Order: sequence, then structure tokens, then C-alpha cells
Amino acid sequence: MTSTTAPKDAPVLAELVSTVRDAVRLERPPAETARLVAERIEPFLSQPDLLPDEYREGDPDRYRQHIVHAEEDGSFSVVALVWGPGQQTPVHDHLAWCVTGVCEGAETERRYELRGAGDTTRLVAVADTVNNAGTACGFAPPGDIHLVRNTGDSTVISIHVYGADISKLGTSIRRLYDLPVEEA
Repeated sequence: MTSTTAPKDAPVLAELVSTVRDAVRLERPPAETARLVAERIEPFLSQPDLLPDEYREGDPDRYRQHIVHAEEDGSFSVVALVWGPGQQTPVHDHLAWCVTGVCEGAETERRYELRGAGDTTRLVAVADTVNNAGTACGFAPPGDIHLVRNTGDSTVISIHVYGADISKLGTSIRRLYDLPVEEA
């Protein structure tokens, strides 16, 4: 199910959207906006009634994205992601700032730097982070090349907030990377 407005019967989710709206309206630089949004959504992540059942449905073949809210002016979107064991994104970067908050389980994120030029261009893995339930983190381009995955044995549910209208764009991904990877 895809919706562009948080359902009326989900007051905690509506409050989270309002909190994000307040942070975005401060009109700070993208990296600061991501940090502010991450700080402000953390208190919501451990609330058991945050997401209605329709946003908790997964897909056996790939991670599933549910658009929960897209702000009318296009300034942000809230998306629920459901990850089965072993599911992951490709290596990618984003169109705009991004915040990830984990509701259940743990998302593992691997960040990369692009190094070299021409035929020597490669990705270098520079950080691995485990984002546990109740935590949020944010970042903004440039320097946001990463992949996200569920390395556990159970379903992971997370909230992602993007500084773009995902309901119109379909994705927050700017570019996919298919380059040699070097461990740091």
C-alpha cells in the first residue's frame, strides 16, 4: 500500500511527521537538517504503535518500501522499510539528505568513498555501522555512498526520511555504483 499522507488512525506516526516538518522548516543546510531530523525522530522509534500493520508488510524477494507521507511542498518524505533476513540495497548515493531510524531489529550500513580516476576508480569501504532499534542517523550528499542490509535472522523495520518527494520520484537514489570494492 502506498499513501502520501500518514493515516488518521496512526496518531504517533502523524506526530512524527509533524516533528519532521518542524525541523525541515528551520531551513538549515542539508547535513544539519539530517542531524536535526535524526535527533527528533529517535523518541518515536521505540513506540510500538508507531506503524500500522499495512506499513509492516515485507516481501520475500527484496526489501519493501512503503511511502508513509510525502509533504505537499515536496520538502520531505517519510518511508517505512521492511527488510527480510539477508535483504540489502545496492551500493548507492542519494538525491538529498537522508535519515534512517530503526524501529525493530538492526540495520547494517557500509559506507564507501570513491577513490581514483578513470580506469582506477574504485570504492573503498570506510565504515561499517550497526544501527540498532531506537537509534537514528543522518547524512547528506556528497559523501553518502553506502549500502544498507539486514544481516540478522529476523525482520528489520525502519523509518527513512528523505529531503525529497519520493511519491513523485519513486526513489531517493541518485546513482548506483558497480565498481571494484577495496577494503580499507
